Amino acid sequence: MNLADWVDRHAGFTPEKAALCFQEKTLSYAKLAKQVALLADVLCNNLGLVKGDRVAFVGYNSPEMLTLLLACARSGVIFLPLNWRLAPAEHCFILDDCSPKAFFVGAEFTSQVESHRDQIKCPNLVSYGETRAEWHNYSELFTGAREMTGRQSDVGYDAAVLLCYTSGTTGQPKGVLLDQNALLYTAINSVHMHDMTSSDRILSTLPMFHVGGLNIQTLAALHTGATIYLHAGFDPVDVLHDLEEQAINLAVLVPAQLLALLDLPSWQQADFASLRSITTGSTLIPKSLIETICQRGVPLIQVYGSTETAPIAAYLKAEDAAQHIGSTGKAALHCDIRLVDAENQDVDQGCSGEILVQGPNVMISYWNAPDETAATLKNGWFHTGDSGYMDPDGYLYVDGRIKDMIISGSENIYPGELENLLLEHQSITEAAVVGRPDERWGEVPVAVVVSSDATLDAADVTALFENRLGRFKHPRDVVFVDSLPRNAMGKIQKHEIMKMVEEVQQ
Repeated sequence: MNLADWVDRHAGFTPEKAALCFQEKTLSYAKLAKQVALLADVLCNNLGLVKGDRVAFVGYNSPEMLTLLLACARSGVIFLPLNWRLAPAEHCFILDDCSPKAFFVGAEFTSQVESHRDQIKCPNLVSYGETRAEWHNYSELFTGAREMTGRQSDVGYDAAVLLCYTSGTTGQPKGVLLDQNALLYTAINSVHMHDMTSSDRILSTLPMFHVGGLNIQTLAALHTGATIYLHAGFDPVDVLHDLEEQAINLAVLVPAQLLALLDLPSWQQADFASLRSITTGSTLIPKSLIETICQRGVPLIQVYGSTETAPIAAYLKAEDAAQHIGSTGKAALHCDIRLVDAENQDVDQGCSGEILVQGPNVMISYWNAPDETAATLKNGWFHTGDSGYMDPDGYLYVDGRIKDMIISGSENIYPGELENLLLEHQSITEAAVVGRPDERWGEVPVAVVVSSDATLDAADVTALFENRLGRFKHPRDVVFVDSLPRNAMGKIQKHEIMKMVEEVQQ
C-alpha cells in the first residue's frame, strides 16, 4: 500500500464523487485515480525514472500537482515541490543540491526556467504550457501510456516520497526528506484534529510547495474521501465566495490571509453556517485575531509543527478553542512531545523548555546533511529549536525560537512574550522583537513594529511595558517599518529583521 492507493479505494467506493474542484472544473475520484495511474507509467517508462529519483515541480496549486505527487508515491520516486516565490538563483541552488531526473514546470514559469536552462542539470524538462525545443510537452507524454495500477507497484509506506526545502527563516534552505508513513500519519492526525469525514468540503488555498498547504488538510481530505476546493493561489474575494457559496466545512488560513479577509466589507455579513472551524498557524497568532474570528461564530484552532514533522505535531480541537486561546493544543494523536532544558532533562510543568517531537510523521533526514541530521534527530526525538511550556492540563504554549531568545545580563528574554504584548495595541498591526549586541548587557531587546497610526512614537510603544513586564525585558529601542519580511507561509524572518536593526543602528 502507498498514498496513491487512497484514491483508488475511494474510486472503488464512490467513483463519481468529486475529489477536486478547481477553476469551475471537477475531477472525480475515478478520473483522478486514472490520471495518477497513467502518470505513474509515464514516470517509469516514458521518462525512465527509478525508485529514489527526484522529480521537481514548480507551479501554482493545481490538480496536476497533486496527481504528480501521487504518481511519485506509486512509482517510488521523490516529489520535490519548489517555492515559486524564490528567485531563479535559489531554485538553481536547490536543484543542484538534489539533482532531479525530471522537472515539471507550470506554464507561468516556463520562460523563467528556460532563461536559466544552462544552470539546470536535469535531463528531462516537462512543460505544462507551450512546447519548447528540448522540452517534453506534458500532454504528449501520455501517448501510449498504460495505467500502472496499485497491484503493479511494490512501493510501500516506508518509501521516501517528499523532499521539501525549508523556508529559510534562518538562512540557506535545507531539504527535509519525508517518507510515505509521515504523510499517512499526518493525514490521520488531521482527521482527528478536524473530525474530518468523507462528506466534508475542504478549502485549500495555501501553496502546496509547503507541507502546511499540502498536508494539514489537503492530503487528509483525499485519505478520508472528502471533496477539495482547490485554489491556484490566495485571493480574499474568491476565498470568501467559496466559504459561503460552496458551503465549506474546513479551511486552513494563515494570519496574513485572515487579516485580508477581515478587510473585506462583506466579511461581517458573510454566511459561515457550514464552516466548523478555521485552522491557522505558522507564526505568532495575536489573541485579538483569534477573538475576532471567534466572534463570527467560527472557532479558530491552532496547529503546531514544522516541515520536519510533516507538519502536524500538536493541535487544538474546535471544542477547546474558546477556552485555550493562545495555546497550540495538545500532542497530536500519533505524536509525543517533551519539553527539555539545555541538559536534555524534562522541565517542570509551567517552565519553558525546548520542544521535542517523536512520531511516525518525523522526517527521515535532511538531504545531503548528515551532521545537521544527527544534531537534530537524537535518540529518536526531533529537536525543534522552539521553546514552549505546558499548562496543568497539558496544553502547549509556544514561546518562539530558542535561537531567537535574547540573553540580557544573564536573564533570558523570550521575544514572543513581548510581541504578544505589542500586538495588543490597536495601532500596531505587526511586531517583532530581536536582540541587538550591547557592550554592557550582552544583548538588549529591540522592538520592530508596523503601525497604522503615524503619530505613534517610541515612547508610546515602550509605555506598553510599564508594570506589565520586568524592566530588563523592556525594549531599549523601537524601529518603525512599513512591513515585516515574511516567507511564503507568513513566518516572520528574524534574520532579515536583525539586518534591518543593524542598518538603523549604523
